[in-house]
Amino acid sequence: MASMEVKSFDSPDEVREFEGNGHADVLQLGGHTVGRGTFEPGWRWSSNVKPIAGTDSCEVSHLGYCVSGRMKVFMDDGSESECGPGDAVAIPPGHDAEVVGDEPCVFLDFGEFGDYAKRN
Repeated sequence: MASMEVKSFDSPDEVREFEGNGHADVLQLGGHTVGRGTFEPGWRWSSNVKPIAGTDSCEVSHLGYCVSGRMKVFMDDGSESECGPGDAVAIPPGHDAEVVGDEPCVFLDFGEFGDYAKRN
């Protein structure tokens, strides 16, 4: 019989630093990867993660919850949307994003977080 697994973001399995303006704390739980991104004011995917990912836009699917701050997402098709505290969101691959305002955005990600901002 499987047992319950409990971990804390206070002691993450891994910390992935962005190219400035934040980082992602990563937990491995039951064969899944869960991330907590802390995106500082001024963070933008195309500036702070694109150099790590090596793709034109973010190709990761995100399923998450915004704990604090605000994030604006720019889809490759030209559509835009914004999320803030208390919002649950599903973001498909093919996007850029940026922090809105002067408060860090903290975002829990339960999607395809496995290789997000992971250096080779």
